[in-house]
Amino acid sequence: MKVKDIMTQKPACCTPDTNLQQVARMMVDCNCGEIPVVESQQTMKPIGVVTDRDIACRAVAQGKNPLQMTAKECMTKPAITVTPETSVEECCRLMKQHQIRRIPVVDQKGVLCGMVTQADLARHAPEEETASLLKEVSGPVRTPAMAAAR
Repeated sequence: MKVKDIMTQKPACCTPDTNLQQVARMMVDCNCGEIPVVESQQTMKPIGVVTDRDIACRAVAQGKNPLQMTAKECMTKPAITVTPETSVEECCRLMKQHQIRRIPVVDQKGVLCGMVTQADLARHAPEEETASLLKEVSGPVRTPAMAAAR
């Protein structure tokens, strides 16, 4: 099975200068926990992601005012991505390796075209793969670099 078979197509996204409150509003409106950050609406090339956890840990927990922040100030970068042709197994491997729960999908030109989440994998991947992914992603962060990428 390939990523293209399970991904959400045309996910919401923002640019680096998008106000963090707007990013959070997108999460609410789209019922998701991550918004890809693209370099511009013209190129649509992911440069990072903002997760609900990023907002909590990099803004609120540090006493910063999220209403005065932009996506660029809060995002995890670089964006770890897969292509529509990536196997589900390889997608799971990358998510485990980087301890991430969601992964943007880019086409052959590097343009954002989808998103794969743990929930997508739970619905479509073999149970053993899903269980392994959940265990690895939910474990303690392995390195400081990985902590920044969560």
